Amino acid sequence: MNKFKIIGPSKIEGEIKISGSKNSALPILFSSLLTKEDIKIKNIPNIKDIDITLKLFKKIGVLIKKKKPLILNNQNIKNINLPYKLINKIRASIWLIGPMLIKFKKVKIYTPGGCNIGKRPINLHLYGLKKLGAKIKLKNNFIKIKIKNKKLIPNTIKLPQVSVGATITIIIVATLISGITTIKNSAIEPEIIDTINFLNTLGANIKHKNNTIIISGVKKLHGGIYKIIPDRIETGTYLIGSLISKGKIICYNTNPNLLRYVLKKLKVSGAEIKTGNDFIKLNMHKRPKAINIKTLPYPNFPTDLQPQFTVLNILAKGKSIITENIFPNRFNHVKELIKMGAKIKIKNNQIICKGIQKIFGTTIYAKDLRSAASLIIAACVAYGTTIIKDINFIYRGYENIEKKLNNLGIKIYKI
Repeated sequence: MNKFKIIGPSKIEGEIKISGSKNSALPILFSSLLTKEDIKIKNIPNIKDIDITLKLFKKIGVLIKKKKPLILNNQNIKNINLPYKLINKIRASIWLIGPMLIKFKKVKIYTPGGCNIGKRPINLHLYGLKKLGAKIKLKNNFIKIKIKNKKLIPNTIKLPQVSVGATITIIIVATLISGITTIKNSAIEPEIIDTINFLNTLGANIKHKNNTIIISGVKKLHGGIYKIIPDRIETGTYLIGSLISKGKIICYNTNPNLLRYVLKKLKVSGAEIKTGNDFIKLNMHKRPKAINIKTLPYPNFPTDLQPQFTVLNILAKGKSIITENIFPNRFNHVKELIKMGAKIKIKNNQIICKGIQKIFGTTIYAKDLRSAASLIIAACVAYGTTIIKDINFIYRGYENIEKKLNNLGIKIYKI
């Protein structure tokens, strides 16, 4: 079992280059299976979820010609039952259904895995597929899907609730269905727009306005070259870490426009922030103010930064309430922060914090990707030595995190 040893307190400050977006790279990779021609994808992050995806791709016959930049060819993909141990490791494996259904008219796959952050049902994915003419059977932990009369149909689909995953599933399938498919009440996260832009680069015809996405089906897609957007969640994690440590940081290779709501909250908390086309500069030299937040779909506050913001609030002046509206059980970090001295209570879907001036190093456990990130930045500012166990979660979404933190002045060691 890998662990991190972090000796604090230290300031997180300096310069950092932000990696490509995990939450863009995954849907873009699965979307790329729709074409038989070569695809070159730039700015792919070197993280565990990408490694698992590429292992899945190799199993179905994808030819990986080069890894950096990533060059793929899907001409010889096969419809096989993929091993449970791979499918169960990442939530994104659900997006295999679309390309395989388009190519082979039927698919059988295990239900997907991923982080343990409460209920993450696949019912909206299946709802969208049914609306497009798919016939679905659920048996034990398998999903069996085939096309009625061997033909998918365009449709207008209003999602009962906003879902990033289901929006991606419908986009992937509808791209090659003859006719117009409209998704209403769709998610509009930057990573979805990035996926749309990627598919349009390959010859798709997809438009979006507000919470509506219109897909005019095309006969086929060609190859192409595409660069993935910067990771807004990685950017936010390092900015919050620098803020709570009263540091100065410049994040390069990022996009401030994707973090407008988050930057607004950080300014209210007391940070001085300057931005340019591809950088964000943060300077903090006082104790932060406590901030109330509610996680909601983009462009509001992202659920993936809720655990990190919890760390800010436990060290801030005053009381605060964080309301988690996306994943009601996303509280794996709370129990561990309490071990470090935090004054926190959970009530229904809310985290109620009473700010304190110091937290202290101890032995804690990471239980999902974003809780791992929050515990790492907490350990950086904690007094004494912190041991974080089960750190393999962090490699699912953060590239070279030890090296980046070392360069930012943190004493972090893998043991």
